[in-house]
Amino acid sequence: MCGGRGTRLDSDVEKPLFRIGGRSMLDRVRGALADSRIESIRYVASPHAPRTREYLDQDAIEAPGEGYVADLQYALERSDSPVLTVATDLPLLDGSAVDRVLDRHDTGSLTVAVPAACKRRLGVSVETTMDVDGETVAPSGVNIVGEVEGNRTTVIDDERFAVNVNHPSDAAVAETLL
Repeated sequence: MCGGRGTRLDSDVEKPLFRIGGRSMLDRVRGALADSRIESIRYVASPHAPRTREYLDQDAIEAPGEGYVADLQYALERSDSPVLTVATDLPLLDGSAVDRVLDRHDTGSLTVAVPAACKRRLGVSVETTMDVDGETVAPSGVNIVGEVEGNRTTVIDDERFAVNVNHPSDAAVAETLL
């Protein structure tokens, strides 16, 4: 998913092209997927990120730009399941982390969450939380969308999933952890 404007980053650069450690977040996530067992990669762009669309060297699904969830649904309707979805704001993600998610999936859909306490310990923003087995967790931006039956959440206490760059302070933490 690489169609975000990045308005909360307070930058002139579109969110997927925002640089962490000298590389765009898009390139960091692209590298993580290339280093994993994922067989093919499709990008979901939007009209809100025209420079990102130009930057992509492969065909992208051009979503309408009606928000993350709506654009994700648009892309899923044009894809065969199961589909691993990854937000481009996870600059610490690497191939072994992606494979860890794949190892936890068997059937249905899988949401990857991190303990909210992990995000707070790292000093990154906590935008959304939910309760899983009595623990307050935050969605990581990594999911496997499969059949409607059998949706579950797995909680992974790992900075590679916890650092979503939404604000300049999140970018500073990511830089420090690289």
